[in-house]
Amino acid sequence: MPNDNDKNLSPDEEPEEKKYSFLQETIKPKPISRRQLAKQLIRIAVYGVILGVFACLGFFALRPWVQDWFRGDLQTVSIPEDEEPEEGQTEAQADEEVTEPVLDADSYEQIMESMNDRAKEAGRGLATVEPVSDEENWTAEMTGMHSGVTGVITADNGQELLILADSSVSGDAAAWTVTFQDGSSYEASLKKRDRNSGLAVFSVVRSSITDSTWSAIKVSALGNSNLVTQGEVVMALGNMFGYADGVAFGTVSSTDYKESFYDGECDILATDIPAVSGGTGVLFNTDGEVVGMISSSIWEDGGNHVANAYAISDLKAMIEILANGESVPYIGIRGVSVTSELEEEQGLPSGVYVVEVDPESPAMAAGIQSGDVICRVGDKKVANLVTYQSAMLEIKAGQQMEIIGKRLGADGYVDVEFNVTVGSKE
Repeated sequence: MPNDNDKNLSPDEEPEEKKYSFLQETIKPKPISRRQLAKQLIRIAVYGVILGVFACLGFFALRPWVQDWFRGDLQTVSIPEDEEPEEGQTEAQADEEVTEPVLDADSYEQIMESMNDRAKEAGRGLATVEPVSDEENWTAEMTGMHSGVTGVITADNGQELLILADSSVSGDAAAWTVTFQDGSSYEASLKKRDRNSGLAVFSVVRSSITDSTWSAIKVSALGNSNLVTQGEVVMALGNMFGYADGVAFGTVSSTDYKESFYDGECDILATDIPAVSGGTGVLFNTDGEVVGMISSSIWEDGGNHVANAYAISDLKAMIEILANGESVPYIGIRGVSVTSELEEEQGLPSGVYVVEVDPESPAMAAGIQSGDVICRVGDKKVANLVTYQSAMLEIKAGQQMEIIGKRLGADGYVDVEFNVTVGSKE
């Protein structure tokens, strides 16, 4: 039945619903053919490839900046010094009764297998440091021999992995490579070196080391070389035979000798392990702890062909300084401790008797002479060479300090004072 309202509409007027009825029509998109769909997919894939290429280029361009920005917090390396064994402690250990096991051929094989396992584990803390130069690379390719030295992974400061090595490899090179036990090599830089002690610390950027290399290496534990005794079994790992990754077992033949250098001295762990001239390596105890750094500079004038090592406990203070990128203090005197016997027999005052002064040294510039006796360094009393060296290592390179000593005059020893500007030998 027609609506009454519709009857009253003029001819030009239409019902509202009919007037806008076209808005209710469904507009269907034009169907896409398979060929067009394929073209769109190819276009999207090409755009994705282009975007990926630019992303990769951007990543490699920004990678050095990102690595430097996000290297992590730099941590101060701290290496505690070891205590000297108490008098009689070593003899008491040697006097303890030990039940002797029954040994046979199978026992020997088990012992060697156990030692090899320990050496393999200790080797994870080693690395080979080599200078980068065209001449060195050519020599290595022609002869198969490399000029690298054995280093020990000493610390991880959160940004860098630090490797302690013989400073002879530093030379005049501008770049180095460090090769770890898994065979991977990384660019390294010289953190700090000390030509006086013959030590250098190299660094590898932590973020550049892959996960596979991390699983193959470790930071070595530095042991207490003060507890090493004559006859103790040790492991020598490194470049002692003229090639990398050498392994040898032997015994400590002596712990009674020292090697002196300017402003200090170091105990020597002599062994019966053979070594070539120029060989380097690391000496471990059977617990896998580093007890010495093997160096060919020890008694080099004696035609020595065995692996002798600087005792690690005497090097720890210097290692800590170098690992933190600081200079090892140096004034340039060689001295000996004035013992109580010398005090009584020669009338020498207590302290360090100066045997030699480096001609190009802060000590020479300050006026220190051979024959002087150093009694005080700064506010530290000097009783012997150990206390003198300890006092020296607490001073920063570049610092002014006062050294008080005694010098023999016509009427006996008189007081002398020296103002020294501490240097370094890098």
